[in-house]
Parts: sequence; structure tokens; C-alpha cells
Amino acid sequence: MVLSLCQEGEAGQKKEEPERRGKPHGPGSLRKSLHRSTMAMWIQAQQLQGEALHQMQALYGQHFPIEVRHYLAQWIESQLWDSVELDNPTEEAKAKRLLDNLVAELQRKAQLQGGEDGFLLKIKLGHYASQLKSTYDRCPLELVRCIKHILHSEQRLVQEATNASCGTGGQAMDTLSQRHQQINQAFEELRLATQETENELRKLQHSQEYFIIQYQENLRIQAQLSSLSSLPPAERTQRETTLQSKRATVEAWLTREASTLQKYRLDLSEQHQKTLGLLRKQQTLILDEELIQWKRRQQLAGNGGPHEGGLDVLQSWCEKLADLIWQNRQQIRRCEHLTQQLPLPGPMEELLSKLNSDITDIISALVTSTFIIEKQPPQVLKTQTKFAATVRLLVGGKLNVHMNPPQVKAVIVSEQQAKALLKNESTHSESSGEILNNNCVMEYHQATGTLSAHFRNMSLKRIKRSDRRGAESVTEEKFTVLFESQFSVGGNELVFHVKTLSLPVVVIVHGSQDNNATATVLWDNAFAEPGRVPFIVPDKVLWPQLCEALDMKYKAEMHSGRGLSEDNLVFLAQKAFTNSSNNPEDYHNMTISWAQFNRESLPGRNFTFWQWFDGVVELMKKHLKPHWNDGAILGFVNKQQAQDMLLSKPNGTFLLRFSDSEIGGITIAWVAENPNKPGERLVWNLLPYTTKDFSIRSLADRISDLNHLLFLYPDRPKDEVFAKYYTPPLSKAVDGYVKPQIKQVVPEFTTPNPEPSGGTPAFMDQTASPSVSHPNNFGVYPPMSDAMLDADGDFDLEDTMDVARHVEELLRRPMANQWSSQQS
Repeated sequence: MVLSLCQEGEAGQKKEEPERRGKPHGPGSLRKSLHRSTMAMWIQAQQLQGEALHQMQALYGQHFPIEVRHYLAQWIESQLWDSVELDNPTEEAKAKRLLDNLVAELQRKAQLQGGEDGFLLKIKLGHYASQLKSTYDRCPLELVRCIKHILHSEQRLVQEATNASCGTGGQAMDTLSQRHQQINQAFEELRLATQETENELRKLQHSQEYFIIQYQENLRIQAQLSSLSSLPPAERTQRETTLQSKRATVEAWLTREASTLQKYRLDLSEQHQKTLGLLRKQQTLILDEELIQWKRRQQLAGNGGPHEGGLDVLQSWCEKLADLIWQNRQQIRRCEHLTQQLPLPGPMEELLSKLNSDITDIISALVTSTFIIEKQPPQVLKTQTKFAATVRLLVGGKLNVHMNPPQVKAVIVSEQQAKALLKNESTHSESSGEILNNNCVMEYHQATGTLSAHFRNMSLKRIKRSDRRGAESVTEEKFTVLFESQFSVGGNELVFHVKTLSLPVVVIVHGSQDNNATATVLWDNAFAEPGRVPFIVPDKVLWPQLCEALDMKYKAEMHSGRGLSEDNLVFLAQKAFTNSSNNPEDYHNMTISWAQFNRESLPGRNFTFWQWFDGVVELMKKHLKPHWNDGAILGFVNKQQAQDMLLSKPNGTFLLRFSDSEIGGITIAWVAENPNKPGERLVWNLLPYTTKDFSIRSLADRISDLNHLLFLYPDRPKDEVFAKYYTPPLSKAVDGYVKPQIKQVVPEFTTPNPEPSGGTPAFMDQTASPSVSHPNNFGVYPPMSDAMLDADGDFDLEDTMDVARHVEELLRRPMANQWSSQQS
């Protein structure tokens, strides 16, 4: 029993115009990830050479013939394979359409073939159409899985070849290409070393077989000598002399050959020791560096970092390792058999025992380390909510584990239980909760060569929490999902009990806990060290380190390259730290603690730094993403900065900034004349908008409603920036009904608008406040008392009318009465 635990266009034919059956969309589209070269990827793939060409050819077979790829190259590369979610059964209809279209395209291609040369091709393509239809008709998702694997693998091989050619052309190869080249060179050395020991082993076997034959000859001579006693003396003497001479010759040869065999065995053992050293070095490089880096990228992907895949490359390396290790293990076992068959004096038995033990350790480390979580469970895990995960054994196909498919079990364990498991203090899996649908059988996908278990419908029914320490809240308590399985290789020769832990998860029971739970996950993902004791993270980090994590999160949520600028980060530093400075260098060496990040409230507020930042992210993600990516929102600007910026600009210039006093609020600040003091200019701030407001009327439409807003800071006409987001005018009355229109007004800055045709608008008021002084007369609204303003000068929503209720109230009033009241 082995126990281990791992943490966390077509070439050569007439060019055809590709059929546009759909345009790729989104960053996940395969078409977007392909090289932006005029040359089709298949044409580039055909130019591969050596090992790369061999790897490309190995992608194809009965499951997907290479001829189909060749003759449908342009069509295949134009389809949206990446838009199909393989783990979602509801996507089967989409996959079925792709299969049907593929078959139809093959049949169409077959019908186009004519003449004697095209006759055989016509038959062949028709046969492939029928073959693919019968193979994948009941499991169309497997076809999509197969083609996605082929296209991504081709893309990788072409990219690696391109990088390599750039290097040979005198340009410096990037670090990734150099590392891959180093690994591939080491595999070639191992292949040659393994082939050499195989050749030497065969020579040894042949020599030993001949030795045994001669040994048997010597025994036969010995028997003949023993039978001479029955012969007459004269004949006996003559025969005895001949036989003894022959025996002496054979025995001398046997003595020499025994020494030679012994030397062969020792030399072969020494060669095996060197090969095992190379195998161990290569395995360390792949498992302790490449696989750990992949896991680190997977962890940072939880914070929005790029997780570029690379698992197929890792699997190909691990499979090569498994193949080479197994070959060497079989060679060592054959050496043992030869030694048992012909025992000779010397240390061979001990040497072979040591080699066998070493090779078993190597393959055990490989198998147990390559039992990984391909798709992590959600790190903020809500009880009674469905979730999914996928585990994969990278060497499963190579070791034929799927011949007896193993079952994987998932249990949730606490931080303390995870520590005990890693220290081997606990051999049985204690649970801290109950997960429904937590057993799954590993399935082998022949097209991709992957052995994996897809947990599609797990649900955490209940959780058992531990005693919390000090100020720690439930959203700071970490758990992990433990996946474990058992399987054998080599005909039950080796049995493996494998376990792997998911990234830390925070269990919540209500959506209101999501914000704080996400903070715990972000801090852990960003600052966890490889090989740590579960789940220790530093209590303090440098401010630039946190900036990097916040920027990664922000860019991921915006789906844009526009992240947080240096000025934005200075603003955030001023908010996080009590001492304010406008110099970025002042913050570079400062540290921020977990308590400052999300345990202690900001001065004068009832929320933490993270809660404020996360509120901004949620608001932007749900409603304002396009405007941020357009550069229309400055956002991270305080009230005093906005005033200084706007007072130097013409009246009607405005900007958008995040509210300092409210979570997930954004306000409009603009410069205008003081209606009570002619000649005096003030900067006004509108009551902050929240998600609730934008669910009623969009930001662009609100800005369009306010005629006194003319230029977006510094000097861009507002229609130039926002017009493409305006809601089109309402259509005319249908069936005698007119749909009312919601519009926003700021009474003090309202200018008369002509009555729209076909209906009367219902208005929604939004209050504004100057940031310099507060006039006593606001027209429609009574003067505001200081109690309605918070310490920052922003409005407290709890003391003002809820926008949604106000709209609802306006819409329920009789239209005629409303219009007459407005006229009066």
C-alpha cells in the first residue's frame, strides 16, 4: 500500500472561401486565441517537424481521422467549439448541432469530388461521415471534447515551434520555451539511456542463455565420464582423456564467462542507477516546479489572474515519465529474474533490491502527485447550493488505470483536519460536514487520453464549525474539500491510496456573507506560500503586494486591460491608511495587515476597506463596465480633488467619482453658477447612485436627462462619450396605451423640455448638493439640514427617500393630476 497526499485552409488542394457559420465571441473563443496570421493553423501544423510532427499525428486516429481534419480544416477552425461547456449536460443540444453540421459538411465535401482521382476520396469521406455519426451520436459532447483537445494541442505545438525557430534565428527565446526545450532534451536523453539499457539487457540475456547451454553441456560431459566405468579399460582410457580435455575447456570457458556475466550485471545495474538519477531529476523538475507553478496559476486564477491551461502539456510530460519509469522497472525486474535463474556470487541481489525500491518510490511519487484537481470547487461555498469540481489523474491513461475504473470520494474537512492529514497523523478521513453526491467514478476519454471524475451535482448539506479564535468571524474560517481514491497498476502489483486537497474554501449560509468570505479567499490566494502548513498566510503584507492582488481582481471583473492606475492606487492607499500622502513612493514600503484590510472599519465609517472596494467592483461589474473601459469614469477621486479639478473648467463640466461614504455608490460632480450668488461658481455633488438606481435607469440615460451636464472632464462633449449607450426613444402608442417614461431632473438645474409626442413623462427627482456651500433654497425641495449629510458631506440614504419607492409612487399617481401639479 502506498500512501501519499498532494496539496493543492487546406494544403495541396483548391482554396475555398470559408463558410461563416458563426462569429466567435468573448475571450474564451478558440478563434480569438488562434494566431492572427493569414495562414490557417492546419497549414502551420503540417509544417511541423521531428517530435512535434509525431505528437501532432498522434492526436488523430479512429476517434477522429486526420483526413477529416485535413479536408475540413477551414470549417473546423471557424466553429465555436469553446462556447460549449463540456460539464454542462444542457449543452448537449448545441454539441449535437455541431456534430450534425460536421457530418453534413463531410457529405457535402464528398459530393464535390469527381473524376477517377476523386472516386476513392468520395467513398472515404462518406465512410468517415457515417463513422463519426455512429460514434458520437449518443455522446456529442465527446466529439466537442475531442476537437477542442486537438485544436488546442495543435496551437501549442505550432507556438512552441515558432518560438524555437525564433531562437535559432538569433532572437532570444522566452523563458517558457527554454524550459520546455530543457525538459524535452532531458526526455531524449532518458529515452536513449533506456534504449541502451534495454539493448544491454538483451545482450546479457543472450549471454546467460548461452552460458546455461554450455553449463548443461558440462553436466552432460560429467555424466558421460561417470558412465565410462562399464567400458573396457583401453576404450575407457581413450574416451576419458577426450572427455576430460573437453570438460576442462568448457569449465575454463564457464569460469571466464561467469566473471563476464557478473561484470555485465554490475555494469547494467550501474547504468540503471544513472538512469534512475536522471528520472528523479526530471520528475522533480516537472512535479516540484512545473506542476507547482500550474497550481499557483490556478490559485491566482481564483483572484482573476490568467490561468492559461498547460495541463495537457503537463500530462504529456507525466505520461512520458510514467512510460520511461515503467520500462526501467520492467528491465530491473527482468534483471532480478535473470539473477534468480542463474545465481552468481556477488552483491547483485542487494543492488537489484535497492534499484527496485528506488524505482517503486519514483513511480509512487509520480502517481500520487499527479492526482490533481483540474476544476476547483467554488472557494466561497454556500450551503444547500449545487456546485461542481473535476479531479484528474495525469498518468491514468498511460498506466491503464481505467481498465478497472477507480471511484473518487469527496469530503469537506477543517483546517485542523487538513494539517493532521498532511502530517500523516490521521489515516482515515474525518469530515466537518456532509456533501451530497460526493462519489464519482473516473471516466477515460479516449479522444483526449484523460482519466477524470466530474462531480457535477455536489451540495453541502451541513457544516460543523470549530471554535473561533479571538476576533475571527465565520467568514475567516477555512475548510477544504478532500478528494481521495484507491487503485492498482500492473495487475494489482502496486496499490495506491491517493488524496488531494482543494484550495481553501469559506462556507457561508447567506448571500450577505459573500463579501467578507471573498476577502478571506482573495488574501489566501494572493499570499499563500507553496508547501505551507494549511492554511497559514501572513498577517501583514507590503502595500504593493496587495495593490497587485486588487488590480488583478479589478481587471478580471472588468474584462479589460484597463486596471488600476498609479493615481487610483494612491487614492486607495489614502483610504486604507490614516496618514494621507499624494506621493506614491511613500506607500511602497508600508505594510497593511489583515485587520486593516477587512476587520477594522475605516475611520468614521461602519465598513472596512475591502467592503468599500468590493462594493465598487460589484457596481462596476453589474452596470458600469463599458463606461470604465471607455475611460469615462475617473472613480477613485475624493470630493476635494474633484472640486479642485472642476473649478478650473467651464461650467457644465462634470466627472464621475465613487462615493467615500457609501458602499457601491457613484456620484456626479459638476461645476456651475451659484443660483443664490451671481458670479460665484460651485462644485455640486449628486446624491450617490447605487445598483438599485441603475436597475431603474442607466447611467447614460441619467446623464442624458441632465441638460446642465455638458462636458465630461476634462473637455469631452457628453454625447460623444455616452450617446451610444442612450436608450432609443419610446415607440408610439400600441392598442391605445402610452408607456410612461422615467426621467431624472435636478430641480435647481432643470430647463423646460418640450412635451414629447404620444405621452406625458413621469419625472424622478434626484437631489444635488454643492461641495462648497449649501444654499437655503432648492426650489422644489426644502432646505437640507446638516443631519441629512454625513461626516464626508455625502447624503445618508437611510434619511432620504428610497429612489425605487419614489418612482413607484410617481407612477401610481393619476397622469392628469401629475401633469397639472407640474404645470402649477
